[in-house]
Amino acid sequence: MHNSRDSPVVKKLFMSHKLLWRDALATVAAFFLFAFSGAAYSQEAGQVVQAIGGVRLAGTPAKVGDRVQAGDALSTDADGYLYIKTIDSGFLILRPSSEARVLAYTVDAAQPANNRIKFELNKGVARSISGEAVKQSRQNFRFNTPVAAIGVRGTDFTVFTDAQTTRVAVVSGGVVVSGFGAGCTAQGMGPCEVSAKRELFAGQESQVLQVSRGQAVPQLLRGGSLLPDVSAPPRADEPANTSANSTTTRAAASPGAASFNQEPNLAPLKLTALDQQLNPAPPAIVWGRWQPLLDNPAEISFSSLSTTNQLVGTNTYFALFRNKDKQWVSPAEGAVSFTLQSSQVVVQANGVGAVFPATLENGKLAVNFTNSSFTTQFDLLTQGQRIARQAEGAVSKDGTFGNVSQFWGNNSMQVQGVLAQNPGLSGAYLFQSRLDNGQSTGPLAGQLATGITSWTK
Repeated sequence: MHNSRDSPVVKKLFMSHKLLWRDALATVAAFFLFAFSGAAYSQEAGQVVQAIGGVRLAGTPAKVGDRVQAGDALSTDADGYLYIKTIDSGFLILRPSSEARVLAYTVDAAQPANNRIKFELNKGVARSISGEAVKQSRQNFRFNTPVAAIGVRGTDFTVFTDAQTTRVAVVSGGVVVSGFGAGCTAQGMGPCEVSAKRELFAGQESQVLQVSRGQAVPQLLRGGSLLPDVSAPPRADEPANTSANSTTTRAAASPGAASFNQEPNLAPLKLTALDQQLNPAPPAIVWGRWQPLLDNPAEISFSSLSTTNQLVGTNTYFALFRNKDKQWVSPAEGAVSFTLQSSQVVVQANGVGAVFPATLENGKLAVNFTNSSFTTQFDLLTQGQRIARQAEGAVSKDGTFGNVSQFWGNNSMQVQGVLAQNPGLSGAYLFQSRLDNGQSTGPLAGQLATGITSWTK
């Protein structure tokens, strides 16, 4: 008996249904692919944590707390500063008169090879601090300007650009830079690994890589007035520069209502000739004020201290060094609590206004060597107010410790410090903190605390 399924009519109907199912499945697949691509494009890149002056996000005025999406345009006026903390705890900072765009920000924690992060600076000055996703997949990070492609070696760097020229300086880590040309296009992802590329690292003091339009090979130049920080200086509350090659000069203080002589805790801590006679062994940690303040000259000299000490970091007024000959051996495990020994602290309006002294109480510093972490806190007293500050972060094997910014996790201040054995354990750290926690209103609006502390076990 003839099988009805073998009839030409049935076969034709069967093939028609197969084609319909195939087209339907293709349509569904295309839909999900489009939806996934759209989700990747519109993925959140970060959040605004500082918005000062005229700043815009996607064409509208930006404010603290705004979410930044891939594809968003960013811009600042002549008085504008915009700080964006990325979803992987990095930073993109725009200084005045700048225009940028987040071209892509896809982060796949399970498969870092899928990360895609790309910025574009059309004009002005920007600072890029790599987050965890960038560090995990540096081959998938790109920072474009109108004339150059910038990749990273795990980095904190600053960029100046206009339509014709780009200059790059490194704060920490390293960058790889190439002008657009054969093998390097603006559409690419990651560093341009071409023969025309040039690299710059933090150890190359006060130098920049410069690319001009039509020039494939960057020029290595002495920084000086060419540094991006000179074109648009950072605010005092920008994440601290921990590199020894920074030449940034912060704004000098305006005359304030108080003098150092009125506050015992602000007495200079520089080493005097008498100190050296009574304590001939050089200290493991040296710190003091490197900038003039009010009627007082600077306490310490970078050039003289650098001969026997390693610069740990600086903030607006204070610098921290560790003796090069004092080797640090990190305990393998255990936790240590430190007591606040001394401090110098000032509070300044908007980083450039009147300066007021401050004192610290209830100071605590705890270091956990087992999980390489630290926590610290204190009460800051100034102008009749008591403000609680705290920070937490990582401790490196070389004894340095710190966090990225006060606008991260449970932090309310930015810290960079160092531990030493002298012969017992001791430590010191620099700190800066916006006392208004980034808000633009209230009695603490614009108040910046800057200081340094020393600790003993």
